Amino acid sequence: MTQTVAQIANILAAAYPPEEAQELAFWLLEELTCKSRADISACKDTQNISNIEIFLTRLLKKEPIQYIFGHTSWYGLDLLVTKDTLIPRPETAELVDLVLQTLPNDSAKTFSVLDIGTGSGCIALKIKEKRHHWQVTGLDISLAALDVARKNAIRNNIDVHFIQVDILTNPDLKYDCIISNPPYITESEKTTMEANVLDYEPPMALFVPDNDPLRFYRAITNLHANWLFFEVNSLFAADVAQLMTENGYSKVIIHNDMYGKQRMVSGRITA
Repeated sequence: MTQTVAQIANILAAAYPPEEAQELAFWLLEELTCKSRADISACKDTQNISNIEIFLTRLLKKEPIQYIFGHTSWYGLDLLVTKDTLIPRPETAELVDLVLQTLPNDSAKTFSVLDIGTGSGCIALKIKEKRHHWQVTGLDISLAALDVARKNAIRNNIDVHFIQVDILTNPDLKYDCIISNPPYITESEKTTMEANVLDYEPPMALFVPDNDPLRFYRAITNLHANWLFFEVNSLFAADVAQLMTENGYSKVIIHNDMYGKQRMVSGRITA
């Protein structure tokens, strides 16, 4: 089937806003032709791609393009993603930046860092890539997700240790720094969510009960790491900050993301 960006975008416009349809069209052609966006834009000839209809059909059903291709680019890493892992978001890259900017980068100091709810391993892998001398571990309850994370470590040649633990069972874990992007969307918020998230991404990594939205934050805060960094539901940022303060954390700060939403909370326990 012969298609240009404009033709593909026109087809996808049946399910997506025009700008998103065009972005997906470029992404599709970049993946299937192995050409850069600049080369695709400069090419006067139409692209002849076999079986493109299969990809378009899946996109029109709102299946995330990252799952269709089986991988995604995030913060300079090429990561495998499956329906057992969340698709890494730009906001989570901001969480990584916050950690790297806050903790001292002293080659003589080896921090032990735990990423709870590691999923694809994105946070743990990027932290380790930027701080080779730190000891970084990724934790998840899902064996399927951990399998993806370990493959991503090999794929990106980054040495991170991964473990299976249910954080809600009060495990005995001692780390200098804990980072987590845990499930934080309440069940009642499902009505406002897009189909590409609700129908395809793993519910276990997304949702918490309406009557206990802080269940993971409470369990993680009780571990009393010296440093704690959370990604949060903006509706509960103040509640997470209060929870940390009540558990002995000082210098607790709520941070806005690139969209101006209260998306991260950090704090530390000082001697």
